[in-house]
Amino acid sequence: MDNIRGKTIAISGAARGIGLATATALLRRGARVVIGDRDVSALDKAIHGLGPGRPVTGYPLDVTDRESFATFLDKARTDGDGRIDVLINNAGVMPVGPFLEQTPESIRSATEVNFYGVLNGCQLVLPEMVKRRAGHIINIASMAGIVAVPGQVLYAGTKFAVVGLSTAMADEFAPQGVAVTAVLPTFTNTELISGTNPSAAQKPVEPEDIAAAVVKVLDKPKTLVSVPGFGRRTAILASLLPDRGRRWLNKKTGNDTVFLQFDTAARKAYEDRAQHATGVIEND
Repeated sequence: MDNIRGKTIAISGAARGIGLATATALLRRGARVVIGDRDVSALDKAIHGLGPGRPVTGYPLDVTDRESFATFLDKARTDGDGRIDVLINNAGVMPVGPFLEQTPESIRSATEVNFYGVLNGCQLVLPEMVKRRAGHIINIASMAGIVAVPGQVLYAGTKFAVVGLSTAMADEFAPQGVAVTAVLPTFTNTELISGTNPSAAQKPVEPEDIAAAVVKVLDKPKTLVSVPGFGRRTAILASLLPDRGRRWLNKKTGNDTVFLQFDTAARKAYEDRAQHATGVIEND
């Protein structure tokens, strides 16, 4: 059975980056794709870029607003003959830097988008999947959800939460026919790492690599998937090291400073957006 062709797949935060790459890959496989994003201008541009005549639609979405998420999913159901086969919770923000410099706005924004937004999507789409005894939820987490590094205190906290909820949900809902997956990318070549200078040991993956992992896990469901594939094993081993060993490894790979020492000017636009990542941004 093809788990992609002809299926209705809703993706949050899909106007750019990983979400847009995933929408592109799924359209190639014959899915009907519905994308949501809080930036309406970027959303319109993404829909236009994905091509006229293809089975893709898009609607404004603020994942932190339960009513907004419910409305988005209702529209996705209408476009998909009354059902959503797959929900991909992709929307996320990554504020970095010293923890004591994180503003209340950053803390609230990251927590609400990265964690509360995922909870919203899961609770809103699960009832229909459980009723059908079929469906798949994919949460885009991060390798930071297994092993945390300095400068990512806030981000890692939210991603640890996403990995935990995904694992628990996978086991709770498997008997009811619903699959749940957390995808864990390493450094990804998007705006999230703007201004940083990853070392050779931190070579970023591309959004298309994460999209390929999503396609693969839809074809063959499993609970945890890392990008690159060996990353989860490496991260688990690192997390088992004693304190001195973990800190030595961070220093050796550059993980001890990559999110503490960066080009603040080059990163400013993204950090400003990450601090205020709730609410829909309408077209001018």
